[in-house]
Amino acid sequence: MWKHAKAIPEGYHTVTPSLIVEDVAVAIDFYVKAFGAREVSRFNGPDDRIIHAEIEIGDAKIMLGPSCAESRCLAPSQLSGTSCCLYLYLPDVDAAFQRAVGAGARSTMAVEDTFWGDRAGQVADPFGHCWFLATHQEDLTDEQMRERAEEFFASHAGAH
Repeated sequence: MWKHAKAIPEGYHTVTPSLIVEDVAVAIDFYVKAFGAREVSRFNGPDDRIIHAEIEIGDAKIMLGPSCAESRCLAPSQLSGTSCCLYLYLPDVDAAFQRAVGAGARSTMAVEDTFWGDRAGQVADPFGHCWFLATHQEDLTDEQMRERAEEFFASHAGAH
């Protein structure tokens, strides 16, 4: 008999990312080295390949799974890109950025102070997933962010 369970399991949030990668074991190793992830679980299929794994980075759980053509879940490397970026807050973005690049991530935007109050940079992991790494530095009002955004875009007009 089934016991009533919470709609959102203990330790999870309303939205939990599930990243598709070509090799789950290699991805786990990378996320441990690059972002200090902790492996929570892994489940193997009949062929002994990992079919589902979970890691934690800070207070967030992230699910990992292999590409599966039947369910149309493909890794970014199979799609020539990705449609989302994970935003990861860390205590020291500069050190975290260097650790990620040292572990095999590719820098796609250098770390810099942003108009929205974060110090942030962006990397692509070896599996094609985009990660925005940030340390929050200032609490700003929406109006302050709008003013800074206008200044930023005015100073970068024609740069794209």
